[in-house]
Amino acid sequence: MTEIRTPRLILRRWHDSDLVPMAEIHADRRVMHWIDDGSVRGLDATAEDIERWEEEWDEEGFGLFAVELMASGELAGFAGLSLPEFLPEVMPDVAISWRLGSQFWGQGYASEAAHATLEFALQDRGLDRVISISRIGDEASANVIDKLGMVPEHETVHPVYDVPLQIHSIDLTEFHA
Repeated sequence: MTEIRTPRLILRRWHDSDLVPMAEIHADRRVMHWIDDGSVRGLDATAEDIERWEEEWDEEGFGLFAVELMASGELAGFAGLSLPEFLPEVMPDVAISWRLGSQFWGQGYASEAAHATLEFALQDRGLDRVISISRIGDEASANVIDKLGMVPEHETVHPVYDVPLQIHSIDLTEFHA
């Protein structure tokens, strides 16, 4: 079982007990504002998401980690890697992403989890390049992307939701663990 420990977080595979707290995160409009068309997701959609994330782990050897606070055991959200099949123009690149509950914002958890994920991608999984895809205007994500040392590559538009996206990238030669 793949698990990463940072000073404050445990990044791990998904447990059945993660469904309800992740669904609560997905039900928060502030969290979902910058995701796809901004719609919230319910329990069934979250269950389908977690099932898909776990399948990607099995098929690709990477995926989205559940992010747990070490001190309390609370599920804070996710951080990890995925194949961004919704955006064919960037394939076969692997994308890093994160999504935390709003009560966990502003505490450095997203940066901590994303940095650990990037290190995992480049050093453990042997990827030589990772991208990020963010909505233009999402300053919180832009701050994390900047802290990771990722550089702007190009802008595009989401093929389904018609929202502007920014692609950033980093390769092994640019990463500082």
